[in-house]
Formats: sequence, C-alpha cells, structure tokens
Amino acid sequence: MVEAPPTDEGWYVLHDFRSVDWDAWRETPTRHRDTAITEGTEYLQQHEAVADADEGTSAVFSVIGHKADLLIIHFRSTLEALSRAERQFEQTALAGYTTQPMSYISVTEVSGYTTSSYFDESESADPGVREYMNSKLTPEIPQMDYVCFYPMSKKRDAGQNWYSLPFEERATLMESHADTGKSYAGTIKQVISSSVGFESDEWGVTLFADDPTAIKDVVYEMRFDDVSAKYSEFGEFYMARRFPPIDLEALLAGVSIPTGAGSQSEQSAPARGNETTESASPTDHSEDTRGSDGEIREQLAEYDIYAGKPHGEDVYATVLYSDAQTESLFDEVKGLRSNFDHYDTHVKTAVYEARSRDRNAVVSIWDTQSAAETAAGFLSELPNVVSRAGEESGFGTMGMFYTVMPEHRGDFHDTFDSVGELLAQMNGHQETDLMINLEDENDMFISSQWDGREDAMSFFRSDEFSETVQWGREVLADRPRHVFLA
Repeated sequence: MVEAPPTDEGWYVLHDFRSVDWDAWRETPTRHRDTAITEGTEYLQQHEAVADADEGTSAVFSVIGHKADLLIIHFRSTLEALSRAERQFEQTALAGYTTQPMSYISVTEVSGYTTSSYFDESESADPGVREYMNSKLTPEIPQMDYVCFYPMSKKRDAGQNWYSLPFEERATLMESHADTGKSYAGTIKQVISSSVGFESDEWGVTLFADDPTAIKDVVYEMRFDDVSAKYSEFGEFYMARRFPPIDLEALLAGVSIPTGAGSQSEQSAPARGNETTESASPTDHSEDTRGSDGEIREQLAEYDIYAGKPHGEDVYATVLYSDAQTESLFDEVKGLRSNFDHYDTHVKTAVYEARSRDRNAVVSIWDTQSAAETAAGFLSELPNVVSRAGEESGFGTMGMFYTVMPEHRGDFHDTFDSVGELLAQMNGHQETDLMINLEDENDMFISSQWDGREDAMSFFRSDEFSETVQWGREVLADRPRHVFLA
C-alpha cells in the first residue's frame, strides 16, 4: 500500500474575487455610489484590523486583467469565520454592484514530505522545527505590493500518477522543489493551502512579492523541477496589487493608488498573529518619532557623536535575539544569507555573540524597508528566538559598525568593561551588551536599554562618554553609527 504523508492544518483561507458591474456603477446616482464606497471602505478596514474575529489576517488587492476587479484574502481560525466575513461583505451597499466570478476555500497545511520531524511526538522532537511549522500554519499577509494566486493539483494519469509513487520518491521530489523556493528567500513569501475535499483542485498557492517579475521567475524556475514538470497541473493564475482600503474610491475612479491620503499602516490596525521579528530603521518611524529622532541626532551632533546613515544611505535593519546553540543558529543563518546574497538590496546578515551573557543576536541590514520586512519573516523562523530589538520597554540605542583595529581589540574589550561599570551606576540604565561577530572578531555592536530617552542622553552628555568617543577614534577603523530603535 502506498503511504500517505502526515499533514497538519492551521488557518482556513478564503480568496474572494469580486467583479464590478461598471455599467451599473456609472449609471447610479452619486449619493448611492458614496454610500457604497463608505460601506465598502469600512468593511475592508474592519477586516484588515480583524475586528470580525479573534485571530487571523486580511488584505484587499486590485486584480490586474479581466478576470476580476477586487481580491479580498482572509485567513481565519474557523470556516465559520470565513463564511461570516463573506456574508458581511454581501450586506454592504458595494456588494450590490459586484459579482463573484471566483472564490477559493482552503486551509494552510504542512506535510511530512520535508518536515517529518514536526510530526515526531517524542521528547527529542525539535522545538525549533515545531515553531517554524507553526509559522507556516498561521501566516501573516506580508506588507508587499503584489500577490499571485493559482490552484494546482497532482496528476493521476497513466504513467504519471503522483499518488502511486513510493513515499520516498515523492519526498525527494518535494525536497528538491522546496530548495528552489528557498533560493527566493527575502523576495517571495509563499503560502501553501490545501483544498483537498474543498475544491476541484487540490492546493492553492499564494505568492507575495514587491517585484512582480520575481513571481514570474520563481514560477518559471519551478516548472523545470520534476515535481512540476511531470506531476503537476495548474489552474488559472490571478495577479493583483495591494492597496489601502482608504483608497477604494480612488481605485474605482481609475486614479493612481496609493493616493497619499492614507497608508497601509495608518488606515488599518495590524493583524493579530504570531510574528516574532520587526524591522527597524533610524529613518522609518511615525511622524512624531521622526521629529524626535531628528532632535536626538542634532543633540548628538553637538557632542560630536555621529548618528547618521550607514554607508551614506538609508538602510533598514532587523535585529533579533536567540538563545539557541551558537553553532546551530549560525548554520541556519548562513543558509538564509546565501539566499539573501542573490539580491542587490542585501547589505549584511550576521550572527553576533554576547560577550557577557548566554544569547546571540542576528542582524540583517537591507537597502529597502520592504526587503528588510520580508527577511524578517524568514528570520523569525530561526530556532529559539526570545526577543527582538525595539520590543523592550523604555528606550533603546544600538551602536553598530564598530570595526576595531586588530591590535586594539583587547583594549576595546577592557574599555567596554570600564564603561560598563560606569553604566551600572547611572540612573535609568537597564542593560548593555557587547555583541561580537562570529565571523569577524573585530566587528562588534553595542546594544543598550534605558528607562527613558533622557537617561540615555545623560550618559551621552557625560565626560566619560566624551573621553571614550575620543579614544575610539584611535582604535576604530571606521566611524560607528548610533541607531535608535525606540
């Protein structure tokens, strides 16, 4: 008997496609269109904020081409919640001007083809693998511009019957197929959901990306894998672009979107899920924070402390901490980095080991915010992630790009210890770590946490810090940068 792989299921998924009756829309009185836009916008905002359920995520997209006009994607914990979301749209005035040419029901799935250890119930089961798989079962919809959706099935033809192959052969084919997908880490976010028993096709594939050609590239490359070339059949492909709900009126009017009247982050609350990392940048904050950040930079400049932009340009950093074994964490990061290096936006990804306590930091730096956010999704799946930079209470600073001259490395460590003694006596100081790059012991960064901003500034104004900065010019190969994460 041919062995079926074990599976586990997570969130239920609805791809709700809507076509607008443009003739009816043009002919309806303005006041009726206004009502439809208001109710439609409110519906989309509420569902992106997951106000209709305890958990999940939603997003709305503008479909490109003739197949539909709108695509609303819902991830929910129950089928009933999906049904409720669909019915609630039908109650809006906007729904009266639309038809539903296509919908697709599925459930996120992981299988035993490439993740057999996840199904190991023994005490030796890897908790890191389990955490990684759980992120696949309850995914977030990433903040990326484009989405592609298509259904697919495995062939059951004579001589090409997937379901008659031995388990080991299927597992090998799927592993090779997965390796192709991993080469697009940082560029493509993929969600696989099973529709076996729900739809005529067997799986739904949802690909998110900022660059639509990346979607073309990954689909094209995967076509040459045997699992696709020999054993897969594909349905219709749907391409769409994300837009903020506040711009629904502009979309229907044919105006370029986003309009600038709102943004994704401003107009919808973050969906609730299990994301474990976040991107942070010295220049990417809310309006109030930007002003505060600028003020901090000006104050630091008065003390001759550089708080500028690494490499002379805007970069975006993701920093997370893990208590996993250093070697195993490094191996995981090294694999991800080899994929990240395929992209021009990647600046650096490295593992740093804390000098004074048992934890490691993973730092990933990118030229664009979207690339950093995508990388954060992959990095969140690393084993034993315990926290992320910027999530702590109080006020955090991060001094990065400390490149010490090799002959002064010991002196730098001693000076840090002396400064640490001073910090321990300062009001509002919580903790400071010296983190050392596992691959380059001359590359370091310093992470500090304070009760509040003024506490940190008091230290930066101190004579001791000024003397340390002056001494640093003699032992550092380059100028450090101070990045503020809160």
